[in-house]
Amino acid sequence: MGQPSNTFSTYDSVGNREDLSDIIYDVSPTETPVLSKIPKGKSTSTKHEWQTRALAAASGSNAVIEGDDATLDAGNVNVRLFNYTQISDKTAVVTGTQEAINKAGRSSEMALQMSDKMKELKKDVETTLLQNIAYVAGTDTLARKAAGVSAYIKTNISKAADATASAGTGADIHTVGTARALEESYVEAALALAWTNGGTPSMGICNAFQKRKFATFAGRSTPMSDGDSRKVTNNVEVYIDPLGTEIRLLPCRQAPTNMVLFLDPEYLKFAPLRSWETKPLARTGDSEKKQILVEYTLEVCNEKAHAAVYDLTTA
Repeated sequence: MGQPSNTFSTYDSVGNREDLSDIIYDVSPTETPVLSKIPKGKSTSTKHEWQTRALAAASGSNAVIEGDDATLDAGNVNVRLFNYTQISDKTAVVTGTQEAINKAGRSSEMALQMSDKMKELKKDVETTLLQNIAYVAGTDTLARKAAGVSAYIKTNISKAADATASAGTGADIHTVGTARALEESYVEAALALAWTNGGTPSMGICNAFQKRKFATFAGRSTPMSDGDSRKVTNNVEVYIDPLGTEIRLLPCRQAPTNMVLFLDPEYLKFAPLRSWETKPLARTGDSEKKQILVEYTLEVCNEKAHAAVYDLTTA
């Protein structure tokens, strides 16, 4: 059967209203697990400083002669460390016309753009905190940069034989060696060093590939299958090493791909000089401009509280 002649259909009409959903679908990842979990400190200068301290190593030969004069012990000296603040920003510009017209899924284009930019900025900050980069003091023509956590973690580490650990001051980085596949022995070695040095890291930060590697460790639970619901579980959320250190493993999309970090949030701080602020920029025409800005640094309160496994294969 064909359409009767002279039938007016949707193909002929030019006045039908569009059918556009009033929902905007976005699945872009926005999680920032490290930034969300570490405490917030405070910077008061572009060079943020802090002090660390350590007790003398235990000795089994601490025996003195009866009645002898006391031998004076050397005092414990503080170590002074620092990091520089980094300025990160995101901007949005929207024409007056776009802000005025009737839009689907949002009443204000600028509000939506700024919401997106805040999420993007937080991901940038998280990436900065975790990356293997040294600080940069900056000049009038060179941006300051904050050192990432790998520029400080040097003691409780497992690394390739040809890798070089950072000096632990933020001034240099961990120099990568020959890549090796993640093994449980590397994790045990790094966490054992942390335990020996008084650290109790509780948060394991790794990318998707390294997180999946934990599911292959010999001590994991056997993958479980539920015949009724047709589910298979093959996941390691908590890792407990032989010394009892309990690590909650958090997959992080901003984590470096070639390392696993074991962090103690109590000894790590996000220290802003200027916290998240939104401000309008000068108008130069028929458009509105806004900027979201944060000036911040990372304070690694004591690097011996943390541990890391470096130099890992990524595929």
